[in-house]
Amino acid sequence: MPSPRPPRGSTQDDVRRHNLSLILRELHRHGPRSRAELTARMGLNRSTIGALVAELAAAGLVYERRPRPGEGGAGDRAVPGGPVPPAPRDGARRRAGRPSLTVTPHSETVYVIAVNLGVRRLHVALVGLGGAVLARRRLDDQFGPGDPGSAVAAIVRTCRELMAGTPPDARCLGMGVAVPAVLRERDGFVRFAPNLGWKDVPLGAPLSQALGMPVAVGNEANLGVIAEHLRGRAVGFAHVIFMYGEVGVGGGVIVGDRLLGGSGGYAGEIGHIVVNPQGRVCRCGTRGCLETELGADAVLRAVGAGQDADPQDVSTLFDGRELPGLDSLSRWLGIGVGMLVNIFNPDIVVLGGHLGPMFEAGAAQVRAEVARRSLRAPWEQVRIVPSRLGNDALLGGAAELAFAPLLHDPLGVVQQGSRAAQARVEW
Repeated sequence: MPSPRPPRGSTQDDVRRHNLSLILRELHRHGPRSRAELTARMGLNRSTIGALVAELAAAGLVYERRPRPGEGGAGDRAVPGGPVPPAPRDGARRRAGRPSLTVTPHSETVYVIAVNLGVRRLHVALVGLGGAVLARRRLDDQFGPGDPGSAVAAIVRTCRELMAGTPPDARCLGMGVAVPAVLRERDGFVRFAPNLGWKDVPLGAPLSQALGMPVAVGNEANLGVIAEHLRGRAVGFAHVIFMYGEVGVGGGVIVGDRLLGGSGGYAGEIGHIVVNPQGRVCRCGTRGCLETELGADAVLRAVGAGQDADPQDVSTLFDGRELPGLDSLSRWLGIGVGMLVNIFNPDIVVLGGHLGPMFEAGAAQVRAEVARRSLRAPWEQVRIVPSRLGNDALLGGAAELAFAPLLHDPLGVVQQGSRAAQARVEW
């Protein structure tokens, strides 16, 4: 996450770029703000805020308007939790009660494409600056296992259909793709996606070539934890674990407000921690991985669902009914969470996909198992909660991945026609 201060040795241009980034991030993540609120939050003076906002407006990224009834923005009042605005210099007088203009992101005309590439289900959305979903589509069974070409074709076709409905002056800054895979993030090269049946498959390059835009690809759970940290249950927490259950089980970890990527960007493969050495063989080739006990197929076996049951709809099983096998599933979930609590000492563990409803159905058993498996000190600190974002966690994370270059260097991306999006941006 960006520092509130520019790095030492910065030039005047560096400082300006840094401040533009801070303002646009604030608007993107927290919504419209008055100039007065931006002044208080950013720690900059009024004239500097005015000049920076004018640059962002000239670039077509924000616009200013009068505050709506009930909306903040009157005068220079302090923002709750923020610094108290400084007194006017040189005895300058202010106009009492004069409303400060509200700065608003151009969400309708500045957008990215967010893609959640599931095993059998594809979600595609247009997401505006500020996080508003402008349009979305879901496709089922559009491609089979081991067929990346069909997946790319389905994504490209759906993106073109959605983009055809945008205003003529709308600008698409790029695409972010969430995929259940071990991948090389710098170029979107999928090293291994066992549940998709993919190995050593280029994904980012063919999508970028077909659509003529920058494409960033990320592990789905890594993007999920980013979304939860910025807009979900983990807002305000510095140490976060996100566990996501679909066909498999994935995990994303934030430590000290930064995504834990590891040496090659492959960290967080929680689903492939071995918890049952005598268990079933996983699609990765190892026996007894956590996802062999908590993935969709394992859940269907545990609850005795018929062969016609759809693994994509596992979440609907946990709707308050008495389920056979729930105690066993809760035990395995508690074992997995307990291991992570000992290793990472998180503030919060957020459970997404079908793991969220599973936890709600068996919360007492899960917590009891985590307590048995964890050291007392980290157990006393952690919260375990279900996600409230649902599949939007993965779409939201994919959108943040696509927006990252713009938020890092707003004018640079606009001026270079989004080519700056090809550069890797550190979270």
